[in-house]
Amino acid sequence: MPREYDVVVVGGGTAGVVAAVQAGRAGARTLLVERAGVLGGTMVTAAIHYPASFHAWGRQVIAGIGWELVRKTLEETGRPLPDPAASTGAAGLLHVEVDRAVFAALADDAVLDAGVEMLLHTMPAAAKYDGSGWDLTLCTKTGLETVRAKVLADCTGDANLVALAGLPVRRVEVRQPGTLFVTVGGYDPGTLDYPAIQAAFDGAVAAGRLKKSDVGWDNGSVEFFLRSYGGNRIHVVDIDGTDSVTRTAAEIEGRRAMLRLLRFFRTQKGLQDLRIEFFADECGIRETVTIEGRETISAQDYETGRVWEDAVCYSHYCVDIHCDTYVFHRNLPEGVCATIPLGAMLPAGGQGIIAAGRCISGDREAHSAYRVEATCMATGQAAGAAAALAAQAGIDVGDVPLDQLRSLLRDHGAIVPGEV
Repeated sequence: MPREYDVVVVGGGTAGVVAAVQAGRAGARTLLVERAGVLGGTMVTAAIHYPASFHAWGRQVIAGIGWELVRKTLEETGRPLPDPAASTGAAGLLHVEVDRAVFAALADDAVLDAGVEMLLHTMPAAAKYDGSGWDLTLCTKTGLETVRAKVLADCTGDANLVALAGLPVRRVEVRQPGTLFVTVGGYDPGTLDYPAIQAAFDGAVAAGRLKKSDVGWDNGSVEFFLRSYGGNRIHVVDIDGTDSVTRTAAEIEGRRAMLRLLRFFRTQKGLQDLRIEFFADECGIRETVTIEGRETISAQDYETGRVWEDAVCYSHYCVDIHCDTYVFHRNLPEGVCATIPLGAMLPAGGQGIIAAGRCISGDREAHSAYRVEATCMATGQAAGAAAALAAQAGIDVGDVPLDQLRSLLRDHGAIVPGEV
């Protein structure tokens, strides 16, 4: 007989960790499945470890289990909590840098302390709903294994589980570039002849030896890359990242771009000793697919701060669309903070399944804002709570009474729309 669970969460990133902890703390027998060997997703494996935005316009709008992990990480490393007043700038948001190693270790503890079982190095292979629950086939290091679940939570970022279940997903024709996080050293940025290096770079691009996007999104500026010692800069363009084939191509191209830059910069005056000090294990992928939800968040919904009737959390970030060599930004109007409806997390036509993180249902501009890590944590907590309540009551996750869902979220520290 297959092992049986109330909730199986697939994907152990910022959404999945929080979803699993919430489901476990709510008393659901929960399994967390993650394809990598570490929890934390993009924040850990892609080194994008400055989540935003828990705050908006001088006040905190996202808290709960995700914020608990961030707060504990800051405390563990002796760093102060951020001042909400720092989120009063033009965009009204605030990034919080955390130690990704400590965050990953604390995520392990939080998951296990919640009574959640965890399988790393494991991916879903098939999902079938029979009217009363799910048979989920997992690909482990030693072969295929089937588990039984009352409710599934897709926290893969790419709606992989929803697609495996045969439910509709939405794809965009042109996707945002990914980024390979790389830090470099061995030079003094204050002594470099940037016009000369730029001229050489432009010549190498014209000759096909480099890509303009290799140094990031400031229109091919080498100064942009070098003054920051790299960082979240290298744009990996013309990639998909939805499946293993396209994700492999993205990882290969990211490392090729890194090597191209190393070889080029070491031929330039003042950069002969440039070295790669760190590179992320994976590219950060911004955009692949979203689910076709029972509700869809539009840019207008997001930028007007629509409070949905079934709102389960806040979300705050600017419209942020990366293109090959530049970024399109549009800040929310001052004082506006968006909300996320439960219906955008529920796949159309699905039963006993919910999604969280960047693959929830929205148009492209709204997605570019809500895809960020703090919102992923907030939707993850909502998904974990809804899944636990549905499993325990023997009802569809879309039929969970909103007052019960919001009450459970509040009990675990989350901020529910209407409270700010």
